[in-house]
Amino acid sequence: MGTSKVFDECVEKGAPVGEIIGLDAFMVKVKGLQPTNVHALVRFENDVRGYVHHVYEDYVMIMKMDPTTLTIGMVCVVESDDMQTKVGKNYVGRVINVFGEPIDDKGPIEPDDKWDVFHSAPMLYERELLDTQLETGITVLDINFSLVRGQRMAVLGDGKVGKTALTTQIAINQKNTDITVIYVLIAKRQRDVAQLVDRLEKNGAMEKAIIIVTNMFESLVLTYLAPYIGAAHGEYFWQKLGIDTLVIYDDLTSHAQAYREISLIAGVSPGRDSYPGDMFYTHSSLVERAGRIASNHASQTILPIIYAPGGDITAYLPTNVMSMTDGQWILDMKVFKDTMRPAVSTGLSVTRVGGVGQNSRQKALAAALNKTLAGYRQAEEYAHFGTELSPEAQADYDKGAMLFKAMNQEIGENYNVMEQQYILDIILNSEPDDILDIQKMKERVHEYAEKTVEKDDHSNFEALRDALKAEIATKKEVKKK
Repeated sequence: MGTSKVFDECVEKGAPVGEIIGLDAFMVKVKGLQPTNVHALVRFENDVRGYVHHVYEDYVMIMKMDPTTLTIGMVCVVESDDMQTKVGKNYVGRVINVFGEPIDDKGPIEPDDKWDVFHSAPMLYERELLDTQLETGITVLDINFSLVRGQRMAVLGDGKVGKTALTTQIAINQKNTDITVIYVLIAKRQRDVAQLVDRLEKNGAMEKAIIIVTNMFESLVLTYLAPYIGAAHGEYFWQKLGIDTLVIYDDLTSHAQAYREISLIAGVSPGRDSYPGDMFYTHSSLVERAGRIASNHASQTILPIIYAPGGDITAYLPTNVMSMTDGQWILDMKVFKDTMRPAVSTGLSVTRVGGVGQNSRQKALAAALNKTLAGYRQAEEYAHFGTELSPEAQADYDKGAMLFKAMNQEIGENYNVMEQQYILDIILNSEPDDILDIQKMKERVHEYAEKTVEKDDHSNFEALRDALKAEIATKKEVKKK
C-alpha cells in the first residue's frame, strides 16, 4: 500500500516526523515528532488523521480520529500546528460530520475558509455589552427568562423531559430572524438525528441551520471534538462575516463522559465523579466562545444542554455548567406530566442578563406573570387538600391555569414577542368572571400582531388588545338563588 499524498507533501516540506512505539485503542504513542504542540494535526502514512493530545519529553500522545488500524513502526508527520476545520456559507442547510463531510446525500460542499477548532474566546476588552433580545418564540422564556444575543444559557433536566424539543423550538424560530443556527448533536442515535432534521425541514428552518453530528457508535475522539467544531463554524460567521449565530450543544453530558473515558485511557488521575481535574476548564472553554464583539457588533449565543439525573441539578456537571453560564432554564418532570410543555420550571429557572433586552411592556408583564404564578402555586397547595378557596385565591388559581394553557406550545407552535404580549396582557388583566377561549386567541393573535403600529408616542396596542379580547371572551353565568 502506497503512502498518503498529504503525508508525502508534508514530509517534502520538512515537517517533523515520528514513529509509532505504542498503541492503546485510539491513543497512539509516538517517538519523535518534535518540535510540536498540543492540538497539532498529524497525518499517518496510511492517511489516518490524528491530533496531539499530550506532549512529553521523549514522546507524544496522539488521538486517532479515523477507524483504520495502525501498527507499531508506522511513520507520521505534522500536517499543521493547529487543528482546523473547513467552514463557509455553503454548509448552511446541510448535515455534516466532525470532518466537515456531508452525510445528507445532497452532494459535496465547497468550503470558503478554514478556522481553528480550539480557537480562543475573545478577550474581555474585545467584547461589547449585550442588549438585544434573542427571540425564542416560546412565551414563558421570552417574557419570564428571556435570552439576549451573546448570552450563555444552560438547559438542564432529567431524561425525556423535553430538552432537545425546547432547543429545536428555538432553532425553528430563527427562520424569522437573521440568526444562523449551528446545532451540534453529540453521541446521538441515528433516529435522533433524523427526527431533528425532519422537524427543522417541516417547519422551514433547515435553510438557516448547520447540523453537526456524531453518533453513539463513533470514536470517543470525534464525540469529544464535536462541540469545538460547532463553535468554530459559528465563530466564522460571527467574527469573520459579522452574522449573529446560535450554537446549541446537545448535549455536554455525553461530551463529558467521552472526555472522562479518554482521560482514563490516557492515564490522567481521576477527580470528582471520576471526571478529569480539568473538566470545568474543558466546558468553560466551550461556553466562553459566546458573546458580542466590538469590531463588528455581531454576537454568538450558546445553549449547552446538560442531563440532570433524576432532576438533581446539584450534581457535578449541572453545578459546573450553571456556574459558567448567565442563567439556566430548568425543565421539570412534574411540570412535563401535569402542567405544560416545554416543561420549564418557573420556580427554579433564572436569567442573569435577559431583562436588558426587554421593552417596558415585557418587563411589566414579567413582573405580573411572576406574581400571578406565585399566587397560583399557593392556591394549588390549598386546592390539593380539598380546601374551599377564597375568591382571591380562586381567581389566582383560574388565572394560573389559563396562563399554563397559553404557555403550552407544541414544536413549531411559536409566537413572536408582540403576539406573546397580547396573549399575556389579556390573561393577566382578565376579570374573575371572564371565560377566555385560549385556543381561539392563539389562532387569532397573529392577525392582530401584524396590525400593531408602535411609533414614537402612538400605539394602537390597547385598542387591538381590547378588540381581540372581545372576540375570545365571554362572561360566567351568575347562578340565581
